[in-house]
Amino acid sequence: MNHPCYICGLGAFVPSRVVSNADMEKLVETSDEWITTRTGIKERHFLDDDANASDAGASAAKAALAEAGIAAEDVTHLLVATCTPDHLSPSTACVIAGKLGLSASSGRMGSVMCMDFNAACTGFVYGLDLARSLLQIHPDAVILLVAAEALSRRTNFTDRSTCVLFGDAAGAVVISSSAEKALWEVKDVKCSSDGSLRDLIHIGGGTAEHIKVGDAIGPEWFVSMQGMAVFKQAVRHMSEESQQVLDRNGLSFDDIDLFIPHQANLRIIKAVGERLGLGEDKVFANVQHYGNTSAATLPVAMFDARRTGRLAPGMKLLLTSFGGGMTWGSALLV
Repeated sequence: MNHPCYICGLGAFVPSRVVSNADMEKLVETSDEWITTRTGIKERHFLDDDANASDAGASAAKAALAEAGIAAEDVTHLLVATCTPDHLSPSTACVIAGKLGLSASSGRMGSVMCMDFNAACTGFVYGLDLARSLLQIHPDAVILLVAAEALSRRTNFTDRSTCVLFGDAAGAVVISSSAEKALWEVKDVKCSSDGSLRDLIHIGGGTAEHIKVGDAIGPEWFVSMQGMAVFKQAVRHMSEESQQVLDRNGLSFDDIDLFIPHQANLRIIKAVGERLGLGEDKVFANVQHYGNTSAATLPVAMFDARRTGRLAPGMKLLLTSFGGGMTWGSALLV
């Protein structure tokens, strides 16, 4: 039996600390005109010094649970998409579970499965597919999917080509096989990758860096990116993957109410929309306010689209993303 997959709660968290392009001019040789022309970004949000990705994720999770009307102790699986975890271990999922008050004896099924995974900016789409798969094995599961990023902690503020791009945020959805409080059904998801392109975007800090106590941290610890190559790959793969998802569901772009691509760069967003023949009325963008928040961009954009009246439950929604790895994917919500 093929069990359906429904989103029944959506939440987001964006830090209150706003960092404008004017603020960036004080940190690195750049200008509002340079940033806006090349990226469309006007501002981004950074976590306070005493907050981490898990704090943002826990806040988004609480909002999603509240909308779904589900208590934290009813969650059976907690999945966290992040490329900027609090620690290599414990997982950010376990940290968030602790902040939600979940323990081995508090869950509805006696315990909660907690897991981090890293698909970079495509994390939310990958997470939707993981959730769909889990529901086939555990149809009674209540899955909390969180995308939480603290990219400001891995930004090189001496590199003007990358430091203006990134921000911090988190988004979360509650997923189950029950249609009772459904906002959307996750109708289809397609995920892809190409490891031969792994060097186009890189964040260090793992065991490939042989760091000893007292060693200085170098630029390899922070985000690096081959911008033009990423641009071309992102436009191509997000366009092709989106078309393939629609084709295998017998739909055209005329059938889609709203298209939300990964919020990395306004030029990429426009290029994908143009390649797919979509007018601006069908393409949602909020990158100008948040910058690239990696895995969090899609759920935060969904939250913003609902808040501003562009998106409502039951609308046909097409999501697509592209990120380091390289990874990419698209999801159809109805």
